[in-house]
Amino acid sequence: MSRAVGDVILDVKNISLSFGGVKALTDISFDLREHEIRAIIGPNGAGKSSMLNCINGVYQPQQGSIALRGRTFRHMNSRQVAEMGVARTFQNLALFKGMSVLDNIMTGRNLRMKSNLLLQALRLGPAEREEIEHRRVVERIIDFLEIQPYRKTPVGKMPYGLQKRVDLGRALAMEPQVLLLDEPMAGMNVEEKQDMSRFILDVNDEFGTTIVLIEHDMGVVMDISDRVVVLDYGKKIGDGTPAEVRGDPDVIRAYLGVQH
Repeated sequence: MSRAVGDVILDVKNISLSFGGVKALTDISFDLREHEIRAIIGPNGAGKSSMLNCINGVYQPQQGSIALRGRTFRHMNSRQVAEMGVARTFQNLALFKGMSVLDNIMTGRNLRMKSNLLLQALRLGPAEREEIEHRRVVERIIDFLEIQPYRKTPVGKMPYGLQKRVDLGRALAMEPQVLLLDEPMAGMNVEEKQDMSRFILDVNDEFGTTIVLIEHDMGVVMDISDRVVVLDYGKKIGDGTPAEVRGDPDVIRAYLGVQH
């Protein structure tokens, strides 16, 4: 792809993660360049979601380091990692189903709110001005994701593909430098996948957001990724451009060859 990518923004070095005696990840290293779309692929159980969980502070790896713009984060929880500029969407939607689209996306602004909870609750002075500004950001995201007709709709009443857009919107509301997308197209039909692919490319292009993407649909991965890292049984078995990965015999054996 012709997109201009920059310097390394996220550097993952020698990450190993075990649960009891079970190794989830073994000595995984890869980097992420500013403004690129970086896919992580591999069969079920390869360690893809575990890798994202290490990056966003849910899991603490036993070995290795992860650095964002040269700043290593060790023993950080997910809120601290989010404050550094890493946002995430989830495989299983973690949206507030009874709340409107607008309110769900507003929850992504919480990290950016400076006024204390009492001022927010009473909507006094600075808190009210701040909320107006946050709402403006959220309205822009709603327009961008083409979900204006659903602004006030409870998320639980929306079609699944649109709920996934709301999840993406909430992550974007955090204004992340790095956006982690965990199977954003799982369970979607062809048309919904095409829409989501377009939004991911637009987020990357218009917001300049750097993206890490876990995705099973190889057509999507090959279409929208700059580089691909391949995991199998918690080990890295491939890393390169989509074309390089597609032609790698180890990758074909482990993954591409068992596609149905």
